[in-house]
Amino acid sequence: MHYVYVIRDEEELYIGRTSNLRARIKSHNEGRNRSTKGHQWELIYYEAYKSPEDALKRENQLKKHGNAKRWLKERIMHSLQEDV
Repeated sequence: MHYVYVIRDEEELYIGRTSNLRARIKSHNEGRNRSTKGHQWELIYYEAYKSPEDALKRENQLKKHGNAKRWLKERIMHSLQEDV
């Protein structure tokens, strides 16, 4: 499976894509990724795809299109309001 995921720390959201969700979250929290280094991240949402192309398309949609990101934030609004 291929995953599009959303993680958060105390201040921001990060959207990414991977074929190994557990390992990728661990990698973020161990500081092995330049864009997320120095933060403690919590997985708050993910979508699973059979095709890597579909996962890439969805990741790009969420990162580049305001309406898609707005829709996602509405869908997970309660997760965003919970304490980290």
